[in-house]
Amino acid sequence: MKLLSSFGPNPRMVLMFMAEKNITMAIENHDILGGENRREPYLKKNPTGQVPCLELDNGQVISETVAICEYLEELHPTPALIGATPVERAEARMALRRVELNVCEYFYNSFRFGAGLPLFKDRVRCLPEASVGLNAKGMDGLALVDTLLQGKRFLCGERLTIGDIVLYCCLDFYVSTGAKIDPALKNVQAWMARVNDRPSANSSLSANWREIGMRG
Repeated sequence: MKLLSSFGPNPRMVLMFMAEKNITMAIENHDILGGENRREPYLKKNPTGQVPCLELDNGQVISETVAICEYLEELHPTPALIGATPVERAEARMALRRVELNVCEYFYNSFRFGAGLPLFKDRVRCLPEASVGLNAKGMDGLALVDTLLQGKRFLCGERLTIGDIVLYCCLDFYVSTGAKIDPALKNVQAWMARVNDRPSANSSLSANWREIGMRG
């Protein structure tokens, strides 16, 4: 089994998940800035052109970051980053959906249609006129997350879960592209600092992130 990886917040999210679980495997890096993931032979493995992917020993390929993490959690249930009980798993998935739908998708698309437009304009359909509004929607969602973090260390209380990792990798990347987080969101700011102090936050960064100029 090996991880088909690259620079970027989504590959980083899987690497951070693996680091928290102390999972090691072969990693095959791809040049997404050069578009390697948008042409053969990569497209034979994942026709969507997205990175990362998990290539199993039998050649089957699993894509989508959350699906990869769910699979790894089943293989390595301890420590549980989704949950050890039905209630814990439901709680973690609820938090994950909240951050994905209310924050991450808006911020990622705001970047693709704004600061990242030179990179994405010839790869996917882009809506440059939507970038500012998408950023505003993401900030609204982040304000909601700030209320959900009140009195908590992480999204699910005292335990770090997949939702924390997904949100952290998104925000850390987005801020590195020039976005600003409202300093009034004290709970988010404290949570960011808390997650940033974890060894996995540093070890999951691409080796060349400083050269690229973005944290992914």
